Amino acid sequence: MIFAFSRQNLGRKDTILQRFFEVLPGAFSWAILLGVTLLSIFQPFLAAALIIAFDLYWIMRLFYMNIFLAVSYARLASESKTDWNKRIDDLKDMDGAVARLNGLIPQARLPEKLSLISCRRELMELKTCGRPIPSYDGIYQLVIIPIVRETRDIVEPGIKSLCEGNFPSQRILVILAVEERAEGEIRQASEQLAAQYRGRFLDLLAVLHPDGIAGEARVKGANATYAAKQAAEFLKNKGIPFENVIVSCFDADTVVKPETLVCLAYTFLATPDRTQASYQPIPVYHNNIWEAPGFARVLDVGSSFFQLIEATNPDQLVTFSSHSMSFKALIDVGYWPVDMISDDSAIYWKSYIHFDGHYRVVPLATTLSMDVTEAKTWAKTFVNVYKQKRRWAWGVENFPILMRAFTVSRTIPVSQKLRHTFKLLEGHISWATWPFLLTFIGWLPTLFAGREFSRSVLYYTGPRITTMIFSLASIGLLNCIVLSILLLPKGTKKNTWLRKTGQALEWLLVPVIMIFLSGMPALDAQTRLMLGKRLEFWVTAKERKQKA
Repeated sequence: MIFAFSRQNLGRKDTILQRFFEVLPGAFSWAILLGVTLLSIFQPFLAAALIIAFDLYWIMRLFYMNIFLAVSYARLASESKTDWNKRIDDLKDMDGAVARLNGLIPQARLPEKLSLISCRRELMELKTCGRPIPSYDGIYQLVIIPIVRETRDIVEPGIKSLCEGNFPSQRILVILAVEERAEGEIRQASEQLAAQYRGRFLDLLAVLHPDGIAGEARVKGANATYAAKQAAEFLKNKGIPFENVIVSCFDADTVVKPETLVCLAYTFLATPDRTQASYQPIPVYHNNIWEAPGFARVLDVGSSFFQLIEATNPDQLVTFSSHSMSFKALIDVGYWPVDMISDDSAIYWKSYIHFDGHYRVVPLATTLSMDVTEAKTWAKTFVNVYKQKRRWAWGVENFPILMRAFTVSRTIPVSQKLRHTFKLLEGHISWATWPFLLTFIGWLPTLFAGREFSRSVLYYTGPRITTMIFSLASIGLLNCIVLSILLLPKGTKKNTWLRKTGQALEWLLVPVIMIFLSGMPALDAQTRLMLGKRLEFWVTAKERKQKA
């Protein structure tokens, strides 16, 4: 479907629709928070009943999420020792590979058994579809790294990880997409990195994105799009087909594991509709995990958990942060939006609309590592984390554009429209309201109860039911603590039992973190969108403490 995925240059009807849907998420969130607060004051009995119902719903969701968190972690663990090059070889003789797997599966231990069963299913589905599979030797990787404030010590580890990985580096094109407005030291460092590492890749280019191009905002998507267009010219001159190129847009602090790009290449080849899909690894924040303050560490581990849970439902998975896709698809849809902050999720929705709903995100059974937000002081770190989460929550800007697209699309099934509308709206409203309902507003009926209500059974049983629910929630919290320890980077001297114990105790900060660094940033973003106060792109400060 031809649809301009933008809020710019709209007609009168579309402008009205855009504003209506911009107001909707924030209006719902505020209505819930203010409505329950007012009910707690004037109708405490009704408010208490609603809050107990909400608490029961929340605890069911918590157990649901913990189950799928464990399932997703089990899959990740089962693939941790996978030989992805062997998997790629299996694509050349799928019948032989399936026969070999049938013999191995009964004898394998549980984690390996899960991996082998998953591989067999992929091979059988790929064989059934009957579509040709490109040669692995003809697959190229394009990695775009947007840079504006990131210093060399932030960017270089990621470049090293690319050239030292298992995917042939001579088939990797790396582009350092540097903003023209970046400081001279940043631009100079990028040129030095390009000169130093160029010979280890197909090429490494430092591309300067001009400031002030008409129609562009100061957002990462505009920078990445400019770099991708330069890459298209380079690949065209080399005679490399766009459909054989996988493009990844990585944050400047992204460090990949040796097997990440090979896993990506295998998944790309094993996906029948490979040019109509994005590929999402699990982000973990291990680069500086031991140096960052506890509250920042817990919050980013929680972000990893959320991605693990989402990976169990690929039908509704949306790209997040560092992600990959077919370069042909990127060109077909017109690159990343150049006027939106939430480019990582917007490119998925833009592709979904362009391909009339025939577009999906394929989760990768591997991780890549980034930085926990950190600054010189705890106070500055707190402010930076708040701004980063508010920027993430600004992904709500996709909602009004997507709703406008749904109103004009005649090809996307109604069931898909309803499912995505509910998921997107419910996700943002929950983000902005649950922390307040769970930690503060839920206790108001007891505080404002009148004499009649204070003599009721609900007055006495309500707090006890709520306490019991939170006691049950501690089981879910224990699961999160265990998984957070299991996800910690291995093989470091600093990874001692004392630090692990400290990290476990940090999860007691969850109630405070939920309010100030989750609920408030989300409500802030929705309120700004509701009032028409656009959020400017804020680059998360990346700082590394000098190690002794």
